[in-house]
Amino acid sequence: MGLVLGIDSSTQSCKAELRDVDSGELRGTGRAPHPPATGPVSEQDPQEWWSALGTACAAALSAANVDPSDVVAVSVAAQCHGLVALDSAGAVIRPAKLWNDTTSIDEVARLRELLPDADWARRTGSVPTAAFTIGKVAWLARYEPENLRRTTTVLLPHDYLTFRLSGERVTDRSEASGTGYFDASADGGRGRYLPDLLELVDPQIDWSSTFPRVAGPSEVAGELTTEAAEFLGGHPGTLVAAGGGDQHAAALGLGVAPGDVTFSLGTSGVVFTPSTTAVHDASGTVDGVADCTGGYLPLVSTLNAARVTDQFARLLGVDAAEFAELALAAGTDTGPVLIAHLDGERKPDLPRARGTLTGITSATTRKEIARAAHEGVLLGLVRGLEHLQRNGVDTGGRVLVVGGGARSPAHRHLLADLLQREVELPDADEATARGACVQAAAVATGADVRTVRDAWRPGTLLRTPPRPVHRDPRAHYARAAKATEDLWNGDHRVEP
Repeated sequence: MGLVLGIDSSTQSCKAELRDVDSGELRGTGRAPHPPATGPVSEQDPQEWWSALGTACAAALSAANVDPSDVVAVSVAAQCHGLVALDSAGAVIRPAKLWNDTTSIDEVARLRELLPDADWARRTGSVPTAAFTIGKVAWLARYEPENLRRTTTVLLPHDYLTFRLSGERVTDRSEASGTGYFDASADGGRGRYLPDLLELVDPQIDWSSTFPRVAGPSEVAGELTTEAAEFLGGHPGTLVAAGGGDQHAAALGLGVAPGDVTFSLGTSGVVFTPSTTAVHDASGTVDGVADCTGGYLPLVSTLNAARVTDQFARLLGVDAAEFAELALAAGTDTGPVLIAHLDGERKPDLPRARGTLTGITSATTRKEIARAAHEGVLLGLVRGLEHLQRNGVDTGGRVLVVGGGARSPAHRHLLADLLQREVELPDADEATARGACVQAAAVATGADVRTVRDAWRPGTLLRTPPRPVHRDPRAHYARAAKATEDLWNGDHRVEP
């Protein structure tokens, strides 16, 4: 029947997968880099995403040795939260502010003074941080009011690429639920924008006119325009799906079910599990966002993951494989603990924080430092898992680990040890692009996206059982984390 094209436009790069629309068989892949972007000012030109998308798709088509006209549907998943401001002609007004741009710290603090955290959680499912779109809109209002006045549409990164493909200003529940002004549980789960929350930023703007349409999980969002078809080498009329956020699409690609817990170790760290009911965490730790199936995907996201182990490997002068070997050879001594807030932190909300390595003695070894770096990433996410459990989320299913960090045996073994549960590495190297293909296939065939998800569920590459517990760093971590957070969250906060 044809092929589907799934796109993952992340902070670092654009990845594309071509799969058979019926069987899900992988036919070709492609990749293209994005410009580097790190906080506190983290911005990218959306045109760079579009160019990278074209390069990645062309590479996937070439690898598959197929004609672009064989593609029957396209779906885009991308990094969440960012702000793309369009003018009345559909042109980008300024570089996009990304999820890891923390320049809106003060604006978010003001919004949370105007509306208590418990009300944010009740109304939107989440307490906003500097990552959320609403904070970036508030930053624009304060520092670039002339650009805000020119803005007629506010899009997220995946919305923008869908717009370039189809000409439609459309989003989905998963992405809308991470803006800070959308209630995914409203109207029977269809969701509803909350323009009054943006009126806290500027009451003079008609915010309702700036929102993209919210499409359903299996709904056609539009069709490939003539211009986009020429760019991709395809044909006009190819179906375009609604797309979604990166972690939300990854959940589709992994075929996770309620109770399954996924640890995603990429630039950021994320722990999530699907849920049939909405979560409203007034502490702000759990983001009660929607998923790509009509349900919910409560998650906890940390700012620092792969960058932590990369940095410590550089400091020790070893590559990733040697670094993992050092960590696994550390033995059973207590050793140091890392609070991995190297570039600020998102959960807990400490954007100005820095990392802390504690428990060092004159006997501390390179092996223990390597283990502490890996565990520092994992322990922040294990604490997130505990918050999911406190909010009544079922976490008794499988434990999966994905992302670039999942390739490290140290991460897999240490996570299994910390949880005392078996950890699975799925056979899905690019889960987000795979999930985008799942959604595209649902659109192309008229099937429910959940049906395709279950039929395409990947197998397991590796199972890592827990080892006998000889040490448990969690109590040491909890004490050190509290001390670090008190330092950066109170009267003694040090400015960067």
